[in-house]
Amino acid sequence: MASAEEHASEPSVAICIPTFRRPADLTRLLAALPKTIEAARGAGLLGDFVVIVIDNDEAESARAIASEAPLPVRYVVELERGVVAVRNRALDEAAGSALMVFIDDDETPADVGWLSLMLRAREDFGAGLVAGPVRTVTEGPLDPWVVAGGFFARAHRSGLGTGSPLTRAATNNLLLDLSLVERSGVRFDPRFGRTGGEDSLFTSQLHAHGVRMVWCAEAVVLDHLPVERQTRAHALERTAGMANAGARVALALAGTRPRRIAVRLRSVASGVVHWIGGASRGIAGAVLGSERLVAVGAKERARGRGSIAGAGNRSRDLYGGGGVR
Repeated sequence: MASAEEHASEPSVAICIPTFRRPADLTRLLAALPKTIEAARGAGLLGDFVVIVIDNDEAESARAIASEAPLPVRYVVELERGVVAVRNRALDEAAGSALMVFIDDDETPADVGWLSLMLRAREDFGAGLVAGPVRTVTEGPLDPWVVAGGFFARAHRSGLGTGSPLTRAATNNLLLDLSLVERSGVRFDPRFGRTGGEDSLFTSQLHAHGVRMVWCAEAVVLDHLPVERQTRAHALERTAGMANAGARVALALAGTRPRRIAVRLRSVASGVVHWIGGASRGIAGAVLGSERLVAVGAKERARGRGSIAGAGNRSRDLYGGGGVR
């Protein structure tokens, strides 16, 4: 391993992991991090680093896991429930580092080069924010109905190449230049603490402040989907919640009353179109015996419901009484 002096000119990075009562997932992620960190240091891309676990459980259930990790971990507890409080705490805890990286507790890097790829993309494209793909994986086969509906396909950016500009991004595979975040004054919005969408709003606001945001197609993380979230009910609720959050983010960004009215009208119109289209597909699927059409129809109706509710700024609590995702 290279000495600290040899890495002095490379950026310092805080790797921040929000967690809430997922001991096995957190253990798996912490076990995977040393190799990707060492690869980044070996490539001359990473200077000092700190791994920060932000536990949203007042019982401190992740403390022992953090203390037994195969690398040094700073463990903190955020008592205010919700993903917004945890992510804002991560911003505070990362102060002093040049960069921060968000990765969720139920994820792992798909390759040891993950962190190197994120850091290289930042350098190559002069970016203040780099986002990468998330691929859902399961230990066993998914319900064929869920697969047929494409509920976890995450294909909306499959055609983007590395360096492609972004206007918003998720935070579950994200690199940030902290000096630009501090200069912008942007924080995660408490209105989205239990509903999702906090990341889209946060990154959209960074983009509005002129932060250059790019995609890194090769820097993949794996989202390990637990059995309890592989159900049709969860897939539909997740779809509705994402559509709902999207409409509410658009409202939050609208700024003026006329723009908010326009957003509401577009969201309602989009919701109606999705619901009618979904109903048509569902009927056609039932007549033709097509599982794919039935599943896609159900997904489209869920999107429609979510958009219409979001137009009225009515939120859907995706995280219940729990903390982070």
